[in-house]
Amino acid sequence: MGIVAGLDSSPDFTRIVVCDSDTGAVLRQGYAPHPLESPEGGGRPADVDPQAWLLSLGEAAGGGLLEGVQAIGVSAQANSVVPLDAQGNTVRPAMVGGDKRAQVAAADLIDGLGGREAWAQAVGSVPQAAQPVTKLRWLARNEPDAAARTAVLLQAHDWLVWQLLGRPVRRTTDRGGASGTGYWSAATGGYRPDLVELALGHQVMLPEVIGPAEAAGTTPEGLLISAGTGETQAAAFGLGIGLGDAVVSLGASGSVMAVHTEPLADQSGMITALADATGMHLPVVTTLNAVRTLRGAAELLGAGDLESLSELAMKSTPGAHGLVLLPYLEGERTPNLPHTAGTLAGLRRESMRPEHLARAAFEGMLCGLGDALDVLRGRGVDVRRVFLLGAAAELPAVQAAAPALFGTQVVVPQPADYAAIGSARQAAWALGASQGTLDPRTPPVWQGAVAQVLEPGEELAVGQAVRQQFVSVREQTHPGALRT
Repeated sequence: MGIVAGLDSSPDFTRIVVCDSDTGAVLRQGYAPHPLESPEGGGRPADVDPQAWLLSLGEAAGGGLLEGVQAIGVSAQANSVVPLDAQGNTVRPAMVGGDKRAQVAAADLIDGLGGREAWAQAVGSVPQAAQPVTKLRWLARNEPDAAARTAVLLQAHDWLVWQLLGRPVRRTTDRGGASGTGYWSAATGGYRPDLVELALGHQVMLPEVIGPAEAAGTTPEGLLISAGTGETQAAAFGLGIGLGDAVVSLGASGSVMAVHTEPLADQSGMITALADATGMHLPVVTTLNAVRTLRGAAELLGAGDLESLSELAMKSTPGAHGLVLLPYLEGERTPNLPHTAGTLAGLRRESMRPEHLARAAFEGMLCGLGDALDVLRGRGVDVRRVFLLGAAAELPAVQAAAPALFGTQVVVPQPADYAAIGSARQAAWALGASQGTLDPRTPPVWQGAVAQVLEPGEELAVGQAVRQQFVSVREQTHPGALRT
């Protein structure tokens, strides 16, 4: 079939991979940071001029990177809102990321529709500060002029696809991107314009949701552009996960997602019912405390870095001599304990050693993510293997404990640009479907991620005993907080 490209516009940079459309082999790649100004005090800006995404896209694609490419797929950061006026111009910078400004707006929206259960039934998720629907409520309350001028709503990947196609009248998105907005339901496959009006104060134009193998359009030069999707969905597609697979992502906070045949609504707000990039569903459960738990323990123990903390933890044994850390250092979403703090239990004279506390930090983090896995398992999601992502997945202490604590095979893929690869795979699918060489219901089969496979083996019983010890301390400290 030829060659295709995948583009991932993350919060900080653009990555492009050019792949063989039959095998998925990466032939060329490009990279460029976004030219963003950091806010005072550092960190990421909550408002970004979308032109920055185009500038870095152009730089990443320089040097003839896309020469000979027949189709391109686009993924981009989730939870972004690009508000446009009736002429297609941005009315203000794009609102991106976990926007703490919108926390009050989230509570307003929950009350406005009649509670958490009403939202879960309507769109499969309860408003969080980061979600587009919540940012719209913030916009209406704090910048009413900009809100009034907003006539069209796009997300980052929708806007980039639209720009690449030359800003046509038709604007498109995909199920994956739409499912994170808070105003589209994965269960019904339709928008809830009433929720946009509840948030923004008036109706707007929303992009057409097209199928996983459909094309958004073709450029004047003949380059086919696929539907595009969110970064999370693209990474899952790039990894090649399917039914029975879950992905545990280790960032400062953690997330657990799994492929499922149907959408899951959850009134507690612990599950966000996303759609995936293939026509299936991708329920996600988030924890606020993952690698930040390890960083805190490293600082407390004077370990210079996470590698040193891992080395220290490996001198202990499973169960950390009875030490149990509930790692709720920033409050927690799973279980829903926003105002709590962490707990260290099981202190005895013999357990008060650095290596045992280091081990307890790793086990506490992984048990917290195990709780998130159990939320999905409790709703009928089949988990036969877990893909473990993030730099911390390479740490020996993580790899030693994770299979037994999760109770399943753990796969640690080699670091790669999985979101960009997933976008390229989507482009190959759309190209093949348009040429009649691929079934629009079945994505192309690409070579899987190169990975290390870890089995729980003889450690399974010990790991499950450690999990039970964690659950007992959680139940004693926060009775009934987690119902799976």
